[in-house]
Amino acid sequence: MSTTNSKQKIQSALQSFSNGNLTENALNLFQTLGYNTERRSPLGKPTFAAFKESFIGNQSKFNEEKAMASDWKYVDLLFQLSKEEILKQVSLFDTKQVDRTIIETYLFFTIELAKEHYSRTALSHVTREINRLFPMPVMVLFKYGSLLTLSVINRRLHKGDAGKDVLEKVTLIKDIRISPAGGDVRRMGVEIPINKGGEGVVTHRAHIEILFDLSFDALKNKHGFTNFVELHNAWQKTLDTSELNKRFFRELANWYFWAMGNVAFPDDLEKKTDVRNATNLIRLITRLVFIWFIKEKDLLPDALFNKNHLNTILNGFNKDSASNVYYHAILQNLFFGTLNQKMGERGFAKEGSFPENKNEYGVKNLFRYADKFSIKEKEVIELFKDIPFLNGGLFDCLDKQNDEGKVVYGDGFSRNPKKQANVPDFLFFSDELDVDLNEIFGTKNKKYTAKGIINLLDSYKFTVAENTPIEEEIALDPELLGKVFENLLASYNPETQTTARKQTGSFYTPREIVNYMVDESLLAYLKQKLEGAASGDSEPRLRDLLSYSENPNPFNEKETQTLIAAIDTGKILDPRLRRLSYGHFTQAGAYPA
Repeated sequence: MSTTNSKQKIQSALQSFSNGNLTENALNLFQTLGYNTERRSPLGKPTFAAFKESFIGNQSKFNEEKAMASDWKYVDLLFQLSKEEILKQVSLFDTKQVDRTIIETYLFFTIELAKEHYSRTALSHVTREINRLFPMPVMVLFKYGSLLTLSVINRRLHKGDAGKDVLEKVTLIKDIRISPAGGDVRRMGVEIPINKGGEGVVTHRAHIEILFDLSFDALKNKHGFTNFVELHNAWQKTLDTSELNKRFFRELANWYFWAMGNVAFPDDLEKKTDVRNATNLIRLITRLVFIWFIKEKDLLPDALFNKNHLNTILNGFNKDSASNVYYHAILQNLFFGTLNQKMGERGFAKEGSFPENKNEYGVKNLFRYADKFSIKEKEVIELFKDIPFLNGGLFDCLDKQNDEGKVVYGDGFSRNPKKQANVPDFLFFSDELDVDLNEIFGTKNKKYTAKGIINLLDSYKFTVAENTPIEEEIALDPELLGKVFENLLASYNPETQTTARKQTGSFYTPREIVNYMVDESLLAYLKQKLEGAASGDSEPRLRDLLSYSENPNPFNEKETQTLIAAIDTGKILDPRLRRLSYGHFTQAGAYPA
């Protein structure tokens, strides 16, 4: 079966969740992904009461409150995946210990929850509580509202007791949209047509790609696993956000260097073409990536990035052409006339002689390019009206008046063709094509591809919640902005034969190092505050307190009060301080909730 057909089958399997029995739909999805689901032992009734009777009993380690048991509308054990099932699909498959881990089977559950939306942390808690009940990894497919989430946990053997294992990070493919079967949809009041190819507000393309990558055949072809541990590791590697980030940066770099030779910006501020193009492209990428995060919060209409809708509102727009319609009419008006203009004060600059209308000369937060729209000015303003005013420097137009009162152009937001930026439509919406970047990357005869940056961004899932060491969503999070900026600063500088990053000393510190630095700083600070108040060595207990464990507060009442006072007067700003004060200490009844 071709890759395209496989992805279409995944899309169809997701669509089926809109109707029908949850167990049957979930089994159909996993069968579509290539997993043998014949080993089944469903619950007598798909209820929490039946789940409790079968798996919990009198076990005290299952916390019903953290598991949100009262929200469980439906629960069922889907199937067990073991060596026997895998042997039917892969030869030479064995079960053995690798890296002090023994995994001989998986369990797959499905749960429907009562509310429309749930946070990543809430779903992670449910996953952990269920995994406490079983000696093998449990994958959970959640359904809530019109969304699905697949939750996977990593486990390892206890370092001190080989008979025990430790629940580590929970990874989620979160908020998978159940696709509409057809028809048009509305987002932020704007109707978006869905064409015959299914484009529109459907399951996010990135989710289809991730599920395809997790399919049995795709994993086998890429990783060649021979035992359950290797299969589990293949899942974990596929669901590794660092790998996702690397792939994104590679694709973004390809687009950046491809675009360098296809753009032109006004030379008023910078005469050197390479420097001018590089600076403006880095700024454009940073603006677009930021926009993709606020789009994730539904603060921007999808219609502004949907080529089917754009065809209905723009004159001369062509996703494969060298015209500048999209950059001028949509992006520059979005950047400067919308995000940099107060709501209620948005409108078009008055027509007049070049370079600008006399009364609006140098004003760069009013719409331009009315002639590039096929709709009336009132309709254009309506398209942008609900987008918030950000009042931030990122969207401040760099076309400025100099000391003599003359406008000098950097962004090229002008009705004067001689001062406009040239960023063609194909750089935003072109399908993937081969590009020759061997000279740039110092390679020979290597194949490189690039696609329009809107298509590139749309192929990844973005989230506004930063990942943590114990839970992460398979998506690009806000930390990406710093990483993108660092990677682009590291682009080749032909003048100095070095990188711009080395010149400026700019480096983005990875999250793991930041976590370590914060923990060690807090440890040293709190340890010093406990001197004279602590009974015995405080460091091991502080490390436990700073960890993401659910152990109770290890300090006595006097020590606890000392730590609370230290936290209250500390001049460190970090979200974990709130977790310290309201988490561990509340468990001990020492701090008011």
